[in-house]
Amino acid sequence: MSPIPHAMLDAQHASLIDQVQHIAQGLAQTFAPFCEVVVHDLRDPKHAVLAIHNNLSGRAASDPATELGLARIADKDYPQVVANYTNQFPDGRPAKSTSIGIRDAEGRYVAALCLNVDLTLFRSMQNALAQFTATDASPVQESLDPANAEAIRRRIDQYAASLASSPQLLKAGERRALMRELKTSGFLEVRRAIEIAAAHLGISRATAYNDIK
Repeated sequence: MSPIPHAMLDAQHASLIDQVQHIAQGLAQTFAPFCEVVVHDLRDPKHAVLAIHNNLSGRAASDPATELGLARIADKDYPQVVANYTNQFPDGRPAKSTSIGIRDAEGRYVAALCLNVDLTLFRSMQNALAQFTATDASPVQESLDPANAEAIRRRIDQYAASLASSPQLLKAGERRALMRELKTSGFLEVRRAIEIAAAHLGISRATAYNDIK
């Protein structure tokens, strides 16, 4: 295949980068303020940063390419998508980054779209949730859930799954067959069993009793 004329390649590059610019703007608006979105023009590695949105790294337009960008420029077989790799902002904040290379018609990298997510807030939230949900052992075994209630819910889920459905979406005939099966299998002998089954199916207790009849 004959090489593409330079003028045609230049026009293609300009179109590609223009499209990437629009994608970057949309991503930046969607994930603001936690995600920095950067457009790199890999044709000019010394001034590769073409645009930077939600600036978290302190870089500026015309800053040079990163090590990953230089690796892409040097090797057209470099992975096109490098996702969720560990990174760090200049001030030490942890980041999660994804870099997407943009190729031209000849397979050469001409641009890259990079996302850098600030993990600081999310890790704080994670730590807070871990602390809040932490539990200690009790000297006495206690459960606020009636005995075998989880077994009832699990059997209902299994029945619904066998019909490629969910408990709340079972048809009346399917639900009646399920309730009869629960009764025959002894699941409904448990205290508050009807109430547990009704709540999991999203129906009233009266409906549940009628289904059994």
